[in-house]
Amino acid sequence: MAFSNREAALPHHLRPSLPEVHRSIPIPAVKGFWRKMLAYAGPGYLVSVGYMDPGNWATDLAGGSRFGYTLLSVILLSNLMAVLLQSLCVRLGVATGKDLAQMCRDTFSPKVSIMLWVLCEIAIAACDLAELLGSAIALQLLFGLPLVWGVCLTALDVLALLFLQGKGFRYVEALVIVLVATIGVCFAAEILFSHPNAGSIVAGFLPNRDIVRNPDMLYLAIGILGATVMPHNLYLHSAIVQTRAWEPTPQKRREAIWFGTIDSTVALTLALLINAAILIVAAATFHTAGYHAVAEIQDAYQLLSPLLGVSAASAIFGLALLASGQSSTLTATLAGQIVMEGFLRLRIPSWVRRLVTRLLAIVPALIAIVFFSENSTGSLLVLSQVVLSLQLSFAVVPLVMFTSDRRIMGEFVNPPWLKVVAKAVAVVIVGLNLWLLLQTVLGWR
Repeated sequence: MAFSNREAALPHHLRPSLPEVHRSIPIPAVKGFWRKMLAYAGPGYLVSVGYMDPGNWATDLAGGSRFGYTLLSVILLSNLMAVLLQSLCVRLGVATGKDLAQMCRDTFSPKVSIMLWVLCEIAIAACDLAELLGSAIALQLLFGLPLVWGVCLTALDVLALLFLQGKGFRYVEALVIVLVATIGVCFAAEILFSHPNAGSIVAGFLPNRDIVRNPDMLYLAIGILGATVMPHNLYLHSAIVQTRAWEPTPQKRREAIWFGTIDSTVALTLALLINAAILIVAAATFHTAGYHAVAEIQDAYQLLSPLLGVSAASAIFGLALLASGQSSTLTATLAGQIVMEGFLRLRIPSWVRRLVTRLLAIVPALIAIVFFSENSTGSLLVLSQVVLSLQLSFAVVPLVMFTSDRRIMGEFVNPPWLKVVAKAVAVVIVGLNLWLLLQTVLGWR
């Protein structure tokens, strides 16, 4: 509590987001690589769950069932873009001591900052909606729980987050790592059950001209690319890297950037393997058996056990979905707190912030399920991805702009080659998301 009081005594413009855990995890003074790596490891795994959340499952399932292993190269490309952007978040948070939301507030005019805040809150609510629905669908598939009760039950993660964060941020990280490991183990088992073709997997990771020649394949590929990078992850990562108590010297900041980048790269590589595993299982199970139109999570759950001849296959799939949804809602709730504090300098009790964030997702989900029936979940998931596509530009562009500005970053500014690559990635992501948005809204194909 002494730490929180000390933070509260700071002027508003100097107060960090997540003050209760800011710089709370010590970094050992020893020179050993592994002890320091262990101290820095954690934030990357919280970020990684956004790249394997239920919102991504539908595109992976559809890609594998319809086109086999071909779109694995698209998953690889989107993951490389994610690694780059998350490394920029580490660089921004460590070099400036501010997260992306705070930098936007301090750099742009009040009107622009408020606009960015509103857009970001809508995006977080949309992302949280997809994750809530994923958890609720998993509870329905595994235990027969109605979606309404499943959505309400997922609100308990707010209490879990408050409890764990009160004990220390390491407990939050540990829970998320356990959930991510659960997803990984589940899909490792599914791959063993489905007996995929190793040669086809390797070929799938290589670029294929058919992706741009086939309009339907290109549409799905853009869906995978467009839905991969989540805007709230950029705000989240730039804040939680500051939970580490590195010394504010140029040498130690450089060390923090180095280890933080390794942490996020390793974690996102795991996310790549899990996303690829979802597509591989869909290809080996559904595409091989002639089921080329499996895009709904519920359909995949129902078909897995009969097609694989393994009674536990569907239950394992459902368990992975539940772990994915719950880990994602935890991090989305944290992101909501960071955005509210960063843009508005709003200081209210943690439980109020998280309750507001959760209600922004629960209320639309309940209204849709009650008034439009449980069959509306698929449309809600699509809508959530469209909203995320709208917001992404307003997070990626400021991130690249800030980290490329020497006045803001000082000696930690992006080197010339990184400026070029980062701007190219921003243009590609923004362009693809806008194109996907137009296709979704106007029905272009």
